[in-house]
Amino acid sequence: MTFTTHLDEFRAGLKFPLDDFQIQGCTAVENDRGVLVCAPTGAGKTIVGEFAVSLALQRGTKCFYTTPIKALSNQKYHDLVKAHGEDAVGLLTGDVSINHGADIIVMTTEVLRNMIYAQSDTLERLSYVVMDEIHFLSDKSRGAVWEEVILGLHDSVQVIGLSATVSNSEEFGRWLATVRGDTEVIVTDHRPVPLDQWMMVGKRVYPLFEPGTDGEVNRALEAHIERIDGEELQRGRDDFARRQSFRSRAHGEDFSRSGRPRPQDRFRPLGRPEVLDVLRGMDMLPSITFIFSRLGCDSALAQCLRSRLVLTSQQEAEEIAAIVDAGVSEIPEEDLKVLGFRQWKAALCRGFAAHHAGMLPAFRHIVEELFTKGLVRAVFATETLALGINMPARSVILEKLVKYDGEGHVDLTPGQYTQLTGRAGRRGIDVIGNAVVQWALAMDPARVAGLASTRTYPLNSTFAPGYNMSVNLLKTIGFEPAHRLLEKSFAQFQADGSVVGEVREIERAEEAERNTEAELIQALSAEGIPSENPIEEFLSYIQLRRDLSTEEKRAKRFAIEQREKEVVAVLSKLQLGDVIAMPGKKRPILAVVITPASNARDPKPLIVMESGWSGRVDPQAFALAPQVVGSMRVPRGVIANPRRASRQVKEMFARNSFPRPKKLRDTARNRPTEKVKALRTALKDHPAHYWPQVEDLARIGERLMRERDKVAQLQSKVSAATDTLGREFDRILELLSEMDYVEFDESNTPRITEEGERLALIHNESDLLVAQCLRRGIWDNLDPAELAGVVSMCTFENRRESRGEAEGATDAMVDAMNHTIRIWEQLASDEQRHRLPITRYPEAGFALAIHQWTAGAPLGYCMAAANECGAELTPGDFVRQARQVIDLLEQVRKTAYNDETARHARQAIDAIRRGVVAIGT
Repeated sequence: MTFTTHLDEFRAGLKFPLDDFQIQGCTAVENDRGVLVCAPTGAGKTIVGEFAVSLALQRGTKCFYTTPIKALSNQKYHDLVKAHGEDAVGLLTGDVSINHGADIIVMTTEVLRNMIYAQSDTLERLSYVVMDEIHFLSDKSRGAVWEEVILGLHDSVQVIGLSATVSNSEEFGRWLATVRGDTEVIVTDHRPVPLDQWMMVGKRVYPLFEPGTDGEVNRALEAHIERIDGEELQRGRDDFARRQSFRSRAHGEDFSRSGRPRPQDRFRPLGRPEVLDVLRGMDMLPSITFIFSRLGCDSALAQCLRSRLVLTSQQEAEEIAAIVDAGVSEIPEEDLKVLGFRQWKAALCRGFAAHHAGMLPAFRHIVEELFTKGLVRAVFATETLALGINMPARSVILEKLVKYDGEGHVDLTPGQYTQLTGRAGRRGIDVIGNAVVQWALAMDPARVAGLASTRTYPLNSTFAPGYNMSVNLLKTIGFEPAHRLLEKSFAQFQADGSVVGEVREIERAEEAERNTEAELIQALSAEGIPSENPIEEFLSYIQLRRDLSTEEKRAKRFAIEQREKEVVAVLSKLQLGDVIAMPGKKRPILAVVITPASNARDPKPLIVMESGWSGRVDPQAFALAPQVVGSMRVPRGVIANPRRASRQVKEMFARNSFPRPKKLRDTARNRPTEKVKALRTALKDHPAHYWPQVEDLARIGERLMRERDKVAQLQSKVSAATDTLGREFDRILELLSEMDYVEFDESNTPRITEEGERLALIHNESDLLVAQCLRRGIWDNLDPAELAGVVSMCTFENRRESRGEAEGATDAMVDAMNHTIRIWEQLASDEQRHRLPITRYPEAGFALAIHQWTAGAPLGYCMAAANECGAELTPGDFVRQARQVIDLLEQVRKTAYNDETARHARQAIDAIRRGVVAIGT
């Protein structure tokens, strides 16, 4: 058969027809255009990436397929090997290297970033880079790597971005087109397997939406929930009544027979086994239940194990057991006991499992294999399962709509809800997918409907320069291009986009400024003003008027403040019987103090006026400070009840003669300051002061000044928003220069030093701390196990906050750990001085455990050591942390100043890579 295009040949080899968006994406790739495909989970967007792989092989070029996590890289590697054979495909994930010279290489994004900075020969003939889950660039901790890759790839490389549906896809596509060239944005909301939304209330499962409506909540569901809420409210009232009924309880009254609901009848969501049983009866299995904690997943599994739930046949259980035994054959028996293997296998054989990052990788892979084969029917998983791993189910179950984000419990966003429920519905297997939310008290179905209806979320950059990035940019492209590259980042693009409104305002303000300036020139010309530069001369006059007005207002405010202070001072000192003269409309009014003020800061004395009015007065009532003009004896009756004694007070004033001032003195009069006098003189001396029609001209001049001010303010605001990355880059270079990783030449251009070359090879969150420790030699003279333990301080991050004392196995190890902390303290101080983010504190919680493992101790012993140090590790955590130590030890081996340290790093790597750490990568 003859094909016109490679796409025709590619389509002929598929077992299913392509959707329109897939054809559009593949066509763009074949036409040598970049492409961004935004589609729901399970829509089949990876087809576009797989076509790029096929096209590269057909054209004799290379294609890299990048993913955010190793599990997804492993899965994609096996998929491509099935399609193209082992010789054509390689895998690079930091700790795994398979066929690295292949034309098709699957890798984590960090590996590609490191290749770009190292200017690796592997990049030769590279024509396509597929970036799966490209929306991961919004990840707080690792998202910046995606932008480093996109910006660092050669212009000849086409980027194929595969993303979940994001609300700002056009913005992201415009940025890709700006930095990568011609890029087509393809967005679809189509799901090949439609998704039904359900809500489970007890054992009843309701459609979330009213049939035949556009997003209206199911009325039967709302009615049922309202009835439950009403019953719960009544139960609350009954409980209160019961607590108040001592007498009834003392007489043994049986409330359970009184017709009122009993406590055991209260609404409670079903347990996990019951939920699965209900869904099995509705033919909704297999299912994934998302639980936002590892402990929650393990607890759900234990709950099912304690029940009588069995989801498999005897034949299926035997097949599962065989697959499980083969998958763990290389794990020592003593380690299997520590891993709780017997219970885990029992759960699998009954058809249910947990899946989370805390599990041993080998165990996770077995769960994925069994679920994909349809042998496991229920999985309890954390949200990491939703990130690209090909484990679709018929149904997804959500028990809660809140999750812990590392700082507190927050509501799920529409994007997170869409990502999780997107796992429901298996293409080619299911006709429909199901998203099931378990209702609980106080859960609002309308809010769930809102989450289900909003299918997009914004993609926001987390890109920022760091130490390793900065020296690598200097090394590879130089200072000025590095500045330009940072300014081309999506973070910068979004900062610019956020001030688009201000930029448009600038344009409008500049146009208004030009029009007003032309109006002023015309008015000056009409008056025949003789001047070489009448505009600027007149504006200098307007500025004098502005300055004078400002100073006069300031002087007036000062006088008012002084007057208020004087009023407070006088009122606070008044005593019983003092007669005061207060401001009046025509003349001062006399009054006698009955009760002095009790608060000197806010004095409010009680007075009786000569008219007989009585009451408290506060400072705000006085325009001028009152004056004491005499005193009189006040009878007790007046003091006790001044209102009833008003006639008596009038008579007292009539009998006594007090000097009444014609007007009160204003000791804080608004007198011109020296600055006001100087400005008034300058104003009178200015030539424009005597121009004809000066007031009419001044109105135009004032308007022109306001418009110029507005332009300047907006430009300042935009400048502040768009230059942050460049300024941070400069501050990083200043600090690196102080530490001799960077030096400035005669033209003040920075370049990296020999120490900077080593820093460029350290790809770690604490890169500068690692470099400083190696440079100062504090990690020298350690044996391999000690070195592994100390190095772990720069890779380990405890799940709970802890800064205990460094605990090591030997004195040399403890000394090195303490020195590492001291270097961090110095570094943190320098970073604070340069207004840079503080490097993460070096945590010692994993040091003793990895030391013991490197020294040959069994898994159980090492896990116990970790937990004693407060690390709270699961087996999966242990393996992941051990592999991170291996990764950093590889970098230590390449960058150590001491040959013995480099050799010990190599020995430590070999010692760590054994048993569970070496299996299931």
